[in-house]
Amino acid sequence: MLLQNASPIQRSMSLHNPSFTLFALAGILLVTSLTACKRVPDADANRAETARAYPPASRPVSDLAGNQWSTETARDKRGEAEEIMKAAGLEPGMTVADIGAGEGYYTVRLAEKVGSTGRVLAQDIDEAAISRLAERVNRDSLDNVSIKLGATDDPRLPESSFDRIFLVHMYHEVREPYAFLSRLRPALLNKSKERGAGEVVVVDVNRDFEQHGIPPKQLFCEFEAVGYELVGFMERPELGGYFARFRAKGPAKLPGEITPCPYQRDSGTLTAENGPIIGRLSIVTNRSDTGA
Repeated sequence: MLLQNASPIQRSMSLHNPSFTLFALAGILLVTSLTACKRVPDADANRAETARAYPPASRPVSDLAGNQWSTETARDKRGEAEEIMKAAGLEPGMTVADIGAGEGYYTVRLAEKVGSTGRVLAQDIDEAAISRLAERVNRDSLDNVSIKLGATDDPRLPESSFDRIFLVHMYHEVREPYAFLSRLRPALLNKSKERGAGEVVVVDVNRDFEQHGIPPKQLFCEFEAVGYELVGFMERPELGGYFARFRAKGPAKLPGEITPCPYQRDSGTLTAENGPIIGRLSIVTNRSDTGA
């Protein structure tokens, strides 16, 4: 077959020179081998190495849009922070974390709410934002506030430390949801006689990722996949979106035990008839039901 495609001179040389035939065969095999071994694109190439054991996000991730959701004056006029802290069951003496703290809108109000006997840890992945927040904390003499730099796939929180962990208008920007949530879980306090188990509090917007939000069904699924249960939910557009509370449920899952959620674009109004996930939840619908 090889000689059929060769020129008359090559055929003549190969018949009288076996070494030439072997050399030609080796060259053909080398080219074939190199062609067959083309580099396959690495699906994890753009992911943090520390996250690669976990499933990747199966949905879009919003670009970082900065931490300024609205002016602090406008948010206070709506009573946003006060309503969210009430719905979260926040009390003096609690230890809380503000993830994606940004300029510190929630940080300073959480610090006031938990008081001198409580603690607030403000975390962000933006070093410039952390620097500005540190200046604000020092200027306002917030002695019960600590500041920490986090990572895209790891909030880097101390274990068994927090009554509440707040994720306010930032979860839709988390690039590694399964690694992030898995590493967030151990930071929650276990059940105590005084306050019960620690909770993760999410405030976000019921719209698609391109518009800097996340449909609640997607949020519920991702938290459940890692080992959380939803214990409270309310839609409050006038406060900037919806509110959800989660607790750890069962043993922590290993990376290989996590089944990633399909991309759910539905951002319609949630009711008990929306599906089996919603039907199992304790849904908070009005102000009188927002206590702990």
